[in-house]
Amino acid sequence: MKNFAIIGVGGHIAIRHLRAIKETGHTLVASLDISDSVGIIDSFFPESNFFVEFERFDRHIDKLRRSGTQVDYVSICSPNYLHDSHIRFALRSGANAICEKPIVLNPWNVDALNEIEKESGKCICNIFQLRLHPVIIELKKQIENGPKDKIYTIELTYITSRGKWYQISWKGDVHKSGGIATNIGVHFFDMLIWVFGGVKQNIVHLLEENKASGYLELERARIKWYLSLDYNDIPANVKGTGARTYRSITLDEREIEFSGGFADLHTESYKRILEGNHFSLLEARPAIETVYTIRNATPIGLKGEYHPMCSKTINNT
Repeated sequence: MKNFAIIGVGGHIAIRHLRAIKETGHTLVASLDISDSVGIIDSFFPESNFFVEFERFDRHIDKLRRSGTQVDYVSICSPNYLHDSHIRFALRSGANAICEKPIVLNPWNVDALNEIEKESGKCICNIFQLRLHPVIIELKKQIENGPKDKIYTIELTYITSRGKWYQISWKGDVHKSGGIATNIGVHFFDMLIWVFGGVKQNIVHLLEENKASGYLELERARIKWYLSLDYNDIPANVKGTGARTYRSITLDEREIEFSGGFADLHTESYKRILEGNHFSLLEARPAIETVYTIRNATPIGLKGEYHPMCSKTINNT
C-alpha cells in the first residue's frame, strides 16, 4: 500500500484522484486546500489529515517522513499556475508527483523540472487520460497502420459553457490558468499530437476570454479547432436535451464518437503510474508549446483555413 497526499482536494477534478487512489487500493495520509468545503473526503478517506495552510501541510509531510512514514506520491490538483511549485515540493519531499493538465504553463518550466526530476531520482507523472480512451487508442492504431503519406482532415469543436463565476475565479485570469486554450484545450491538443505527430504550423484566428479558434497543421493532420465557454455556441438540438456541453471531433468528415468512457480513465492512469508505466514529463512539452503559442498569438481573423464557428463569432462582433 502506497501513501498519497493531495494538493487541491477541494477542486473539481480532485474527486477523480480520490477515487483513483481508493480504487487502486492505496491510502491518503494528508490533503490540502485553501477552501474547507471538502466534505467529499469523507466518501473516500475520512481519516486523512486536512490542512488549509500550505506551511502546516509542508510541516506535516516532513514530520511523517522523519517518523518513518514516507509519502510516496503527491497528487496535484491545484490551480494551473501553482503546478510547477507543487511539483517541486513533491520532489523535495522525496515523493513522486502526479499532476493534472496542464503540467505547467510555459515550455521552459518543463525544462527546469526535467533537471530537478533527474536530481531527485523521483518521477513527474502526467495525467493524459485521453491517451487511455479506447476510441483514441484505436484511432492511433488506425493512423499508424494506414497510408504513411495520407494527411487527415480534422475538425475539433469543444464547447463547455460556464457561468459568471468562471471569470471571477483563477480560471478567468490568463496569468493563472493560461487562458481558454490551456485550461480546456490542452488535453485535446496533446491527444491530437500524440496521434498525428508534431506541430508544423500553428495559426490563431480568434482569441478572446471565453472562446478561441485556429488552425493547427501536424505531421499527419490539418486541424480546424474551436473552443468556447459560451452557452450560446451550443447547437440548438443539443440545447434541447438540456446539455451545457458539446464535444465533436470529425476525421475526414466522419464523427469520432468518444463522448462516453471517461469515468474510469483517472483510475487507469493511476494503475499505469503505479506499475511504473507513466507518461513522462517531456511528453507534455509539445502540447505546452502549442498552447503557449496560441496564448501569445495575434489573431489573424477570417483568413486561410478557419473553423466554421469562427466565422459566425467574428461576423457577430
